[in-house]
Amino acid sequence: MNQALSQPVTPRFAFDNSYARLPEVFYARVEPTPVAQPTLLRLNHSLASQLGLDVELLATETGAQILAGNLIPPGAEPLAMAYAGHQYGQFVPSLGDGRAILLGELIDRDGVRRDLHLKGSGRTPFSRMGDGRAVLGPVLREYVLGEAMQGLGIPTTRALAMVATGEEVYRERIEPGAILVRVAAGHTRVGTFEYFARRGDREAVRHLADYVIDRHYPACRDADRPYRALLEQVVQRQADLIARWMLVGFIHGVMNTDNTAISGETIDYGPCAFIDAFDPKAVYSSIDRFGRYAWDQQPNIGLWNLTQLANCLLPLLGDTEEAAQKSARAALDTYGGAFEQAYYGGLRAKIGLADARAGDDDLALDLLGRMAQQQADFTNTFRGLCALSADDPSADQPVRELFDNPSAFDDWAQQWRERLAAQTQPEAERQAAMRAVNPAYIPRNHRVQEAIDAAAEQGDLAALDRLLEVVSTPFDEHPDHLEYRRPPQPHEVVERTFCGT
Repeated sequence: MNQALSQPVTPRFAFDNSYARLPEVFYARVEPTPVAQPTLLRLNHSLASQLGLDVELLATETGAQILAGNLIPPGAEPLAMAYAGHQYGQFVPSLGDGRAILLGELIDRDGVRRDLHLKGSGRTPFSRMGDGRAVLGPVLREYVLGEAMQGLGIPTTRALAMVATGEEVYRERIEPGAILVRVAAGHTRVGTFEYFARRGDREAVRHLADYVIDRHYPACRDADRPYRALLEQVVQRQADLIARWMLVGFIHGVMNTDNTAISGETIDYGPCAFIDAFDPKAVYSSIDRFGRYAWDQQPNIGLWNLTQLANCLLPLLGDTEEAAQKSARAALDTYGGAFEQAYYGGLRAKIGLADARAGDDDLALDLLGRMAQQQADFTNTFRGLCALSADDPSADQPVRELFDNPSAFDDWAQQWRERLAAQTQPEAERQAAMRAVNPAYIPRNHRVQEAIDAAAEQGDLAALDRLLEVVSTPFDEHPDHLEYRRPPQPHEVVERTFCGT
Protein backbone atom coordinates (compact mmCIF):
# COMPACT_ATOMS: atom_id res chain seq x y z
CA MET A 1 0.00 0.00 0.00
CA ASN A 2 1.05 3.61 -0.50
CA GLN A 3 2.32 5.21 2.66
CA ALA A 4 -0.30 7.12 4.63
CA LEU A 5 0.27 10.85 4.86
CA SER A 6 0.39 12.57 8.20
CA GLN A 7 -3.08 14.07 8.38
CA PRO A 8 -5.32 14.41 11.42
CA VAL A 9 -8.48 13.15 9.73
CA THR A 10 -9.03 10.90 6.71
CA PRO A 11 -12.35 10.91 4.84
CA ARG A 12 -14.25 7.69 5.44
CA PHE A 13 -15.30 5.55 2.50
CA ALA A 14 -17.69 2.74 3.43
CA PHE A 15 -16.53 0.30 0.76
CA ASP A 16 -18.33 -2.94 -0.08
CA ASN A 17 -16.43 -4.36 -3.04
CA SER A 18 -18.44 -7.01 -4.85
CA TYR A 19 -16.36 -7.07 -8.04
CA ALA A 20 -13.21 -7.75 -6.04
CA ARG A 21 -14.92 -10.88 -4.70
CA LEU A 22 -15.14 -12.37 -8.19
CA PRO A 23 -12.41 -14.80 -9.29
CA GLU A 24 -9.20 -12.97 -10.13
CA VAL A 25 -9.49 -13.89 -13.80
CA PHE A 26 -11.85 -10.91 -14.00
CA TYR A 27 -9.25 -8.31 -13.05
CA ALA A 28 -5.69 -7.53 -12.05
CA ARG A 29 -4.98 -6.11 -8.62
CA VAL A 30 -2.92 -2.97 -9.07
CA GLU A 31 -2.53 0.31 -7.21
CA PRO A 32 -2.57 3.76 -8.75
CA THR A 33 0.79 5.27 -9.62
CA PRO A 34 1.40 8.28 -7.34
CA VAL A 35 1.45 11.70 -8.98
CA ALA A 36 3.76 14.60 -8.26
CA GLN A 37 1.46 17.30 -6.92
CA PRO A 38 -2.25 16.52 -6.78
CA THR A 39 -4.51 19.56 -6.71
CA LEU A 40 -8.26 19.28 -6.41
CA LEU A 41 -9.69 21.33 -9.26
CA ARG A 42 -13.36 20.61 -8.78
CA LEU A 43 -15.37 18.48 -6.36
CA ASN A 44 -18.95 17.50 -7.13
CA HIS A 45 -20.54 18.38 -3.80
CA SER A 46 -24.02 17.05 -4.52
CA LEU A 47 -22.68 13.72 -5.75
CA ALA A 48 -20.31 13.41 -2.80
CA SER A 49 -23.24 13.96 -0.46
CA GLN A 50 -25.32 11.37 -2.34
CA LEU A 51 -22.48 8.89 -1.80
CA GLY A 52 -22.47 9.62 1.93
CA LEU A 53 -19.02 11.25 1.79
CA ASP A 54 -17.81 14.17 3.87
CA VAL A 55 -17.45 17.07 1.44
CA GLU A 56 -15.34 19.19 3.77
CA LEU A 57 -12.83 16.41 4.39
CA LEU A 58 -12.64 15.55 0.69
CA ALA A 59 -11.72 19.15 0.00
CA THR A 60 -8.63 18.92 2.22
CA GLU A 61 -5.10 18.04 1.13
CA THR A 62 -5.69 14.46 2.30
CA GLY A 63 -8.84 14.33 0.19
CA ALA A 64 -6.87 15.42 -2.87
CA GLN A 65 -4.27 12.73 -2.19
CA ILE A 66 -7.00 10.08 -2.05
CA LEU A 67 -8.79 11.33 -5.16
CA ALA A 68 -5.50 11.32 -7.06
CA GLY A 69 -4.68 7.78 -5.98
CA ASN A 70 -1.64 8.75 -3.90
CA LEU A 71 -3.33 7.61 -0.71
CA ILE A 72 -5.42 4.44 -0.63
CA PRO A 73 -8.29 4.78 1.86
CA PRO A 74 -9.10 1.88 4.20
CA GLY A 75 -11.39 -0.67 2.61
CA ALA A 76 -10.40 0.09 -0.98
CA GLU A 77 -9.30 -2.85 -3.12
CA PRO A 78 -7.79 -1.28 -6.25
CA LEU A 79 -8.07 -3.32 -9.42
CA ALA A 80 -8.04 -2.98 -13.19
CA MET A 81 -10.92 -4.75 -14.93
CA ALA A 82 -10.33 -7.14 -17.81
CA TYR A 83 -12.35 -6.77 -20.99
CA ALA A 84 -12.11 -7.05 -24.76
CA GLY A 85 -14.07 -5.18 -27.39
CA HIS A 86 -15.01 -4.50 -30.96
CA GLN A 87 -13.42 -1.19 -31.90
CA TYR A 88 -14.91 0.24 -35.10
CA GLY A 89 -16.05 -3.27 -35.95
CA GLN A 90 -12.69 -4.96 -35.41
CA PHE A 91 -12.31 -7.33 -32.48
CA VAL A 92 -9.49 -6.65 -30.01
CA PRO A 93 -9.15 -9.63 -27.65
CA SER A 94 -7.55 -7.83 -24.72
CA LEU A 95 -8.20 -4.21 -23.78
CA GLY A 96 -9.03 -3.78 -20.10
CA ASP A 97 -8.52 -0.79 -17.84
CA GLY A 98 -5.30 0.49 -19.33
CA ARG A 99 -5.39 3.83 -17.55
CA ALA A 100 -8.11 3.38 -14.97
CA ILE A 101 -8.44 1.67 -11.63
CA LEU A 102 -11.55 0.69 -9.69
CA LEU A 103 -10.91 1.76 -6.09
CA GLY A 104 -14.01 0.06 -4.78
CA GLU A 105 -17.78 0.30 -4.43
CA LEU A 106 -19.99 2.46 -2.25
CA ILE A 107 -23.67 2.15 -1.37
CA ASP A 108 -25.25 5.56 -1.84
CA ARG A 109 -28.01 7.15 0.23
CA ASP A 110 -30.67 5.50 -1.97
CA GLY A 111 -29.16 2.06 -1.45
CA VAL A 112 -27.66 1.95 -4.96
CA ARG A 113 -24.22 0.38 -5.40
CA ARG A 114 -21.76 2.73 -7.14
CA ASP A 115 -18.27 2.17 -8.49
CA LEU A 116 -15.57 4.66 -7.51
CA HIS A 117 -13.16 4.72 -10.40
CA LEU A 118 -9.94 6.65 -11.09
CA LYS A 119 -9.35 7.47 -14.75
CA GLY A 120 -5.79 8.50 -15.62
CA SER A 121 -4.27 6.86 -12.55
CA GLY A 122 -1.28 5.19 -14.19
CA ARG A 123 -0.23 2.04 -15.97
CA THR A 124 -1.88 -1.33 -15.38
CA PRO A 125 -1.27 -4.80 -16.84
CA PHE A 126 -3.72 -3.80 -19.59
CA SER A 127 -1.92 -0.60 -20.64
CA ARG A 128 -0.07 -2.13 -23.57
CA MET A 129 1.99 0.77 -24.98
CA GLY A 130 0.01 3.48 -23.17
CA ASP A 131 1.26 5.68 -20.35
CA GLY A 132 -1.83 5.17 -18.21
CA ARG A 133 -2.40 8.89 -17.82
CA ALA A 134 -5.08 11.37 -18.82
CA VAL A 135 -4.85 15.02 -19.75
CA LEU A 136 -6.92 17.91 -18.49
CA GLY A 137 -8.97 18.57 -21.64
CA PRO A 138 -10.69 15.18 -21.96
CA VAL A 139 -11.11 14.99 -18.17
CA LEU A 140 -12.87 18.35 -18.18
CA ARG A 141 -15.01 17.29 -21.13
CA GLU A 142 -16.15 14.13 -19.34
CA TYR A 143 -16.92 16.09 -16.18
CA VAL A 144 -19.09 18.56 -18.11
CA LEU A 145 -20.82 15.98 -20.29
CA GLY A 146 -21.66 13.76 -17.35
CA GLU A 147 -23.28 16.63 -15.47
CA ALA A 148 -25.12 17.74 -18.59
CA MET A 149 -26.52 14.25 -19.11
CA GLN A 150 -27.55 14.09 -15.47
CA GLY A 151 -29.37 17.39 -15.91
CA LEU A 152 -31.06 16.09 -19.05
CA GLY A 153 -32.28 13.03 -17.15
CA ILE A 154 -30.27 10.57 -19.26
CA PRO A 155 -28.57 7.65 -17.46
CA THR A 156 -24.88 8.46 -17.14
CA THR A 157 -21.66 7.99 -15.31
CA ARG A 158 -20.65 11.12 -13.40
CA ALA A 159 -17.53 12.77 -12.07
CA LEU A 160 -17.01 13.04 -8.35
CA ALA A 161 -13.88 15.11 -8.81
CA MET A 162 -11.31 16.44 -11.21
CA VAL A 163 -7.71 16.48 -9.96
CA ALA A 164 -4.63 18.06 -11.54
CA THR A 165 -1.56 15.85 -11.18
CA GLY A 166 1.18 18.46 -11.41
CA GLU A 167 2.71 16.43 -14.23
CA GLU A 168 2.98 16.88 -17.98
CA VAL A 169 1.61 14.28 -20.38
CA TYR A 170 2.52 13.96 -24.03
CA ARG A 171 -0.24 13.47 -26.58
CA GLU A 172 -0.18 15.50 -29.80
CA ARG A 173 1.71 17.99 -27.65
CA ILE A 174 2.66 18.43 -24.01
CA GLU A 175 -0.49 18.86 -21.92
CA PRO A 176 -1.24 19.15 -18.19
CA GLY A 177 -2.09 15.81 -16.57
CA ALA A 178 -5.31 15.19 -14.69
CA ILE A 179 -7.35 12.42 -13.10
CA LEU A 180 -11.10 11.99 -13.32
CA VAL A 181 -12.79 10.38 -10.31
CA ARG A 182 -15.71 8.64 -11.96
CA VAL A 183 -18.84 7.22 -10.34
CA ALA A 184 -20.93 4.62 -12.16
CA ALA A 185 -23.65 2.10 -11.43
CA GLY A 186 -21.17 -0.37 -12.85
CA HIS A 187 -18.30 -0.74 -15.30
CA THR A 188 -19.20 -4.15 -16.75
CA ARG A 189 -19.32 -3.81 -20.51
CA VAL A 190 -20.37 -5.85 -23.52
CA GLY A 191 -16.63 -6.20 -24.00
CA THR A 192 -16.31 -7.82 -20.57
CA PHE A 193 -18.47 -10.69 -21.77
CA GLU A 194 -16.54 -10.81 -25.04
CA TYR A 195 -13.25 -11.18 -23.15
CA PHE A 196 -14.33 -14.52 -21.71
CA ALA A 197 -16.58 -15.77 -24.49
CA ARG A 198 -13.83 -15.43 -27.10
CA ARG A 199 -11.55 -17.47 -24.84
CA GLY A 200 -14.13 -20.22 -24.61
CA ASP A 201 -14.46 -19.73 -20.85
CA ARG A 202 -18.14 -20.56 -20.46
CA GLU A 203 -17.93 -20.77 -16.70
CA ALA A 204 -16.61 -17.20 -16.51
CA VAL A 205 -19.41 -16.02 -18.82
CA ARG A 206 -21.96 -17.68 -16.55
CA HIS A 207 -20.32 -16.25 -13.44
CA LEU A 208 -20.32 -12.77 -14.96
CA ALA A 209 -23.95 -13.06 -16.05
CA ASP A 210 -24.95 -14.13 -12.54
CA TYR A 211 -23.05 -11.17 -11.12
CA VAL A 212 -24.75 -8.73 -13.49
CA ILE A 213 -28.17 -10.14 -12.66
CA ASP A 214 -27.55 -9.83 -8.93
CA ARG A 215 -26.22 -6.30 -9.23
CA HIS A 216 -28.24 -4.67 -12.01
CA TYR A 217 -31.22 -6.85 -12.91
CA PRO A 218 -32.29 -8.78 -9.77
CA ALA A 219 -35.81 -9.38 -11.11
CA CYS A 220 -34.28 -11.68 -13.74
CA ARG A 221 -33.40 -14.20 -11.02
CA ASP A 222 -37.05 -15.20 -10.76
CA ALA A 223 -37.65 -15.47 -14.51
CA ASP A 224 -38.20 -18.87 -16.15
CA ARG A 225 -35.11 -18.23 -18.27
CA PRO A 226 -32.90 -15.80 -16.27
CA TYR A 227 -30.22 -15.33 -18.93
CA ARG A 228 -32.77 -14.70 -21.67
CA ALA A 229 -34.45 -12.20 -19.35
CA LEU A 230 -31.06 -10.55 -18.74
CA LEU A 231 -30.45 -10.12 -22.47
CA GLU A 232 -33.94 -8.70 -22.96
CA GLN A 233 -33.44 -6.18 -20.16
CA VAL A 234 -30.09 -5.01 -21.50
CA VAL A 235 -31.65 -4.68 -24.96
CA GLN A 236 -34.47 -2.55 -23.54
CA ARG A 237 -32.12 -0.24 -21.64
CA GLN A 238 -29.78 0.28 -24.58
CA ALA A 239 -32.66 1.02 -26.94
CA ASP A 240 -34.07 3.59 -24.53
CA LEU A 241 -30.65 5.14 -23.88
CA ILE A 242 -29.79 5.63 -27.55
CA ALA A 243 -33.22 7.11 -28.26
CA ARG A 244 -32.67 9.60 -25.45
CA TRP A 245 -29.28 10.55 -26.87
CA MET A 246 -30.75 11.27 -30.26
CA LEU A 247 -33.64 13.31 -28.90
CA VAL A 248 -31.18 15.89 -27.56
CA GLY A 249 -28.81 15.74 -30.54
CA PHE A 250 -26.06 13.81 -28.77
CA ILE A 251 -23.45 11.78 -30.66
CA HIS A 252 -21.43 9.41 -28.50
CA GLY A 253 -18.68 9.21 -31.10
CA VAL A 254 -17.09 5.91 -30.10
CA MET A 255 -19.80 3.28 -29.61
CA ASN A 256 -17.41 0.36 -29.39
CA THR A 257 -18.54 -2.69 -27.43
CA ASP A 258 -16.00 -1.87 -24.71
CA ASN A 259 -17.80 1.47 -24.31
CA THR A 260 -21.25 -0.11 -23.97
CA ALA A 261 -22.19 -0.44 -20.30
CA ILE A 262 -24.37 -3.38 -19.30
CA SER A 263 -26.01 -1.12 -16.70
CA GLY A 264 -27.52 1.06 -19.45
CA GLU A 265 -25.56 4.19 -18.56
CA THR A 266 -23.74 6.52 -20.92
CA ILE A 267 -20.07 5.76 -20.38
CA ASP A 268 -16.68 6.84 -21.75
CA TYR A 269 -17.18 10.37 -22.99
CA GLY A 270 -14.37 10.58 -25.49
CA PRO A 271 -14.92 12.34 -28.84
CA CYS A 272 -18.59 12.98 -28.07
CA ALA A 273 -20.50 16.07 -29.11
CA PHE A 274 -23.91 17.70 -29.34
CA ILE A 275 -25.17 18.79 -32.74
CA ASP A 276 -25.53 22.51 -33.46
CA ALA A 277 -27.00 22.93 -36.97
CA PHE A 278 -28.87 19.68 -37.49
CA ASP A 279 -27.20 17.13 -39.74
CA PRO A 280 -28.27 13.49 -39.31
CA LYS A 281 -24.93 12.39 -40.77
CA ALA A 282 -22.95 14.50 -38.31
CA VAL A 283 -19.67 13.06 -37.06
CA TYR A 284 -17.28 14.93 -34.77
CA SER A 285 -14.90 12.18 -33.68
CA SER A 286 -11.44 12.62 -35.16
CA ILE A 287 -11.07 8.84 -35.50
CA ASP A 288 -14.48 8.04 -37.01
CA ARG A 289 -13.36 8.61 -40.58
CA PHE A 290 -16.20 6.73 -42.26
CA GLY A 291 -19.17 7.84 -40.16
CA ARG A 292 -19.75 4.51 -38.43
CA TYR A 293 -21.00 6.31 -35.32
CA ALA A 294 -22.82 9.26 -36.92
CA TRP A 295 -25.97 10.57 -35.22
CA ASP A 296 -28.33 8.58 -37.42
CA GLN A 297 -26.24 5.39 -37.24
CA GLN A 298 -26.44 5.05 -33.48
CA PRO A 299 -29.60 2.87 -33.40
CA ASN A 300 -28.06 0.39 -35.85
CA ILE A 301 -24.79 0.29 -33.95
CA GLY A 302 -26.67 -0.24 -30.70
CA LEU A 303 -28.26 -3.37 -32.15
CA TRP A 304 -24.91 -4.51 -33.57
CA ASN A 305 -23.31 -4.21 -30.13
CA LEU A 306 -26.16 -6.07 -28.51
CA THR A 307 -25.78 -8.84 -31.07
CA GLN A 308 -22.20 -9.30 -29.88
CA LEU A 309 -23.53 -9.63 -26.33
CA ALA A 310 -26.11 -12.18 -27.46
CA ASN A 311 -23.36 -14.20 -29.13
CA CYS A 312 -21.48 -14.30 -25.83
CA LEU A 313 -24.55 -15.52 -23.97
CA LEU A 314 -25.50 -18.26 -26.43
CA PRO A 315 -24.22 -21.12 -24.20
CA LEU A 316 -26.60 -19.90 -21.50
CA LEU A 317 -29.66 -19.40 -23.71
CA GLY A 318 -30.56 -22.91 -24.77
CA ASP A 319 -29.70 -26.60 -24.49
CA THR A 320 -28.97 -26.79 -28.20
CA GLU A 321 -27.37 -24.35 -30.60
CA GLU A 322 -30.63 -24.00 -32.49
CA ALA A 323 -32.59 -23.26 -29.32
CA ALA A 324 -29.99 -20.76 -28.15
CA GLN A 325 -29.97 -18.96 -31.50
CA LYS A 326 -33.76 -18.78 -31.50
CA SER A 327 -33.80 -17.38 -27.96
CA ALA A 328 -31.16 -14.78 -28.81
CA ARG A 329 -32.97 -13.65 -31.95
CA ALA A 330 -36.24 -13.31 -30.05
CA ALA A 331 -34.57 -11.07 -27.46
CA LEU A 332 -32.83 -8.97 -30.10
CA ASP A 333 -36.08 -8.63 -32.04
CA THR A 334 -37.48 -6.54 -29.19
CA TYR A 335 -34.88 -3.83 -29.83
CA GLY A 336 -36.60 -2.16 -32.77
CA GLY A 337 -39.92 -1.78 -31.01
CA ALA A 338 -38.30 -0.52 -27.82
CA PHE A 339 -36.24 2.06 -29.70
CA GLU A 340 -39.16 3.27 -31.81
CA GLN A 341 -41.41 3.59 -28.78
CA ALA A 342 -38.84 5.72 -26.94
CA TYR A 343 -37.71 7.72 -29.96
CA TYR A 344 -41.03 8.49 -31.62
CA GLY A 345 -42.72 9.00 -28.28
CA GLY A 346 -39.98 11.47 -27.45
CA LEU A 347 -40.34 13.27 -30.78
CA ARG A 348 -44.09 13.64 -30.27
CA ALA A 349 -43.47 15.12 -26.84
CA LYS A 350 -40.88 17.51 -28.26
CA ILE A 351 -43.43 18.99 -30.68
CA GLY A 352 -46.17 19.14 -28.06
CA LEU A 353 -48.41 16.23 -29.03
CA ALA A 354 -50.08 14.84 -25.94
CA ASP A 355 -51.34 11.65 -27.60
CA ALA A 356 -50.39 9.54 -30.58
CA ARG A 357 -52.38 9.76 -33.80
CA ALA A 358 -51.85 8.61 -37.35
CA GLY A 359 -49.40 10.86 -39.14
CA ASP A 360 -47.72 12.20 -35.99
CA ASP A 361 -44.41 10.44 -36.60
CA ASP A 362 -44.32 11.70 -40.17
CA LEU A 363 -44.99 15.23 -38.94
CA ALA A 364 -42.05 15.07 -36.56
CA LEU A 365 -39.76 13.52 -39.18
CA ASP A 366 -40.78 16.20 -41.65
CA LEU A 367 -39.59 18.85 -39.23
CA LEU A 368 -36.24 17.10 -38.81
CA GLY A 369 -35.88 16.86 -42.57
CA ARG A 370 -36.51 20.57 -43.00
CA MET A 371 -34.12 21.38 -40.17
CA ALA A 372 -31.40 19.38 -41.90
CA GLN A 373 -32.03 21.01 -45.27
CA GLN A 374 -32.15 24.49 -43.79
CA GLN A 375 -29.26 24.18 -41.31
CA ALA A 376 -31.53 24.95 -38.37
CA ASP A 377 -30.05 24.67 -34.90
CA PHE A 378 -31.31 21.45 -33.29
CA THR A 379 -31.66 22.62 -29.69
CA ASN A 380 -32.90 26.14 -30.39
CA THR A 381 -35.53 24.99 -32.89
CA PHE A 382 -37.21 22.63 -30.47
CA ARG A 383 -36.90 25.03 -27.55
CA GLY A 384 -38.29 27.83 -29.70
CA LEU A 385 -41.37 25.76 -30.50
CA CYS A 386 -42.25 25.72 -26.81
CA ALA A 387 -43.17 29.41 -26.86
CA LEU A 388 -45.29 29.37 -30.02
CA SER A 389 -49.06 29.67 -30.00
CA ALA A 390 -51.30 26.93 -31.34
CA ASP A 391 -53.39 29.38 -33.37
CA ASP A 392 -51.37 32.58 -33.83
CA PRO A 393 -48.19 32.60 -35.97
CA SER A 394 -47.37 36.24 -35.23
CA ALA A 395 -44.66 35.27 -32.70
CA ASP A 396 -42.96 32.69 -34.95
CA GLN A 397 -40.13 34.93 -36.10
CA PRO A 398 -37.40 33.71 -33.66
CA VAL A 399 -37.89 30.15 -34.88
CA ARG A 400 -38.31 31.11 -38.54
CA GLU A 401 -34.94 32.86 -38.43
CA LEU A 402 -33.21 29.62 -37.53
CA PHE A 403 -34.00 28.30 -41.04
CA ASP A 404 -32.02 29.46 -44.09
CA ASN A 405 -35.36 29.79 -45.86
CA PRO A 406 -37.98 30.72 -43.23
CA SER A 407 -40.84 29.64 -45.49
CA ALA A 408 -39.69 26.05 -44.95
CA PHE A 409 -40.70 26.42 -41.32
CA ASP A 410 -43.92 28.23 -42.20
CA ASP A 411 -45.12 25.31 -44.31
CA TRP A 412 -44.46 22.86 -41.49
CA ALA A 413 -45.90 25.12 -38.79
CA GLN A 414 -49.22 25.28 -40.61
CA GLN A 415 -49.50 21.48 -40.53
CA TRP A 416 -48.39 21.46 -36.89
CA ARG A 417 -51.08 23.92 -35.86
CA GLU A 418 -53.72 21.90 -37.66
CA ARG A 419 -52.62 18.90 -35.61
CA LEU A 420 -52.60 20.88 -32.35
CA ALA A 421 -56.18 21.96 -33.02
CA ALA A 422 -57.22 18.31 -32.78
CA GLN A 423 -56.11 17.97 -29.15
CA THR A 424 -57.80 19.44 -26.09
CA GLN A 425 -54.76 20.06 -23.92
CA PRO A 426 -54.65 23.69 -22.65
CA GLU A 427 -51.96 25.78 -24.31
CA ALA A 428 -50.11 26.65 -21.10
CA GLU A 429 -50.00 22.98 -20.16
CA ARG A 430 -48.70 22.02 -23.59
CA GLN A 431 -45.98 24.66 -23.51
CA ALA A 432 -44.88 23.63 -20.03
CA ALA A 433 -44.72 19.98 -21.09
CA MET A 434 -42.62 20.93 -24.11
CA ARG A 435 -40.22 22.98 -22.00
CA ALA A 436 -39.76 19.93 -19.76
CA VAL A 437 -38.37 17.84 -22.65
CA ASN A 438 -36.68 20.47 -24.84
CA PRO A 439 -33.58 21.84 -23.12
CA ALA A 440 -32.63 25.47 -23.48
CA TYR A 441 -28.97 24.61 -22.99
CA ILE A 442 -26.59 21.90 -24.08
CA PRO A 443 -22.81 21.79 -23.64
CA ARG A 444 -22.12 23.25 -27.06
CA ASN A 445 -18.85 22.13 -28.52
CA HIS A 446 -17.33 25.59 -28.78
CA ARG A 447 -18.23 26.35 -25.18
CA VAL A 448 -16.68 23.10 -23.98
CA GLN A 449 -13.56 23.90 -25.98
CA GLU A 450 -13.52 27.41 -24.53
CA ALA A 451 -13.54 25.95 -21.02
CA ILE A 452 -10.82 23.43 -21.93
CA ASP A 453 -8.56 26.07 -23.45
CA ALA A 454 -8.97 28.43 -20.49
CA ALA A 455 -8.21 25.66 -18.01
CA ALA A 456 -5.29 24.12 -19.89
CA GLU A 457 -3.63 27.32 -21.06
CA GLN A 458 -4.35 29.80 -18.26
CA GLY A 459 -5.41 27.59 -15.37
CA ASP A 460 -8.70 29.50 -15.39
CA LEU A 461 -11.79 27.49 -14.44
CA ALA A 462 -14.29 30.36 -14.56
CA ALA A 463 -15.55 29.32 -18.01
CA LEU A 464 -16.00 25.77 -16.72
CA ASP A 465 -18.06 26.98 -13.77
CA ARG A 466 -20.33 29.11 -15.97
CA LEU A 467 -20.85 26.22 -18.36
CA LEU A 468 -21.63 23.80 -15.54
CA GLU A 469 -24.16 26.22 -14.10
CA VAL A 470 -26.31 26.18 -17.23
CA VAL A 471 -25.89 22.58 -18.40
CA SER A 472 -26.56 21.13 -14.95
CA THR A 473 -30.07 22.62 -15.08
CA PRO A 474 -30.61 22.73 -18.86
CA PHE A 475 -34.37 23.21 -18.85
CA ASP A 476 -34.18 26.47 -16.86
CA GLU A 477 -33.99 29.81 -18.66
CA HIS A 478 -30.83 31.24 -16.99
CA PRO A 479 -31.48 34.83 -18.15
CA ASP A 480 -27.98 35.91 -17.03
CA HIS A 481 -26.33 33.37 -19.34
CA LEU A 482 -28.32 33.60 -22.56
CA GLU A 483 -25.08 33.67 -24.55
CA TYR A 484 -24.75 29.94 -23.85
CA ARG A 485 -27.79 29.33 -26.04
CA ARG A 486 -26.11 30.93 -29.03
CA PRO A 487 -24.86 28.59 -31.76
CA PRO A 488 -21.21 29.00 -32.74
CA GLN A 489 -20.10 31.69 -35.14
CA PRO A 490 -18.29 30.30 -38.22
CA HIS A 491 -14.88 30.86 -36.61
CA GLU A 492 -16.04 29.08 -33.41
CA VAL A 493 -17.27 25.86 -34.99
CA VAL A 494 -15.60 22.75 -33.55
CA GLU A 495 -15.42 20.19 -36.33
CA ARG A 496 -13.37 17.50 -34.57
CA THR A 497 -13.28 16.13 -31.04
CA PHE A 498 -10.65 13.82 -29.61
CA CYS A 499 -10.37 10.85 -27.25
CA GLY A 500 -7.31 11.99 -25.35
CA THR A 501 -5.84 8.49 -25.02
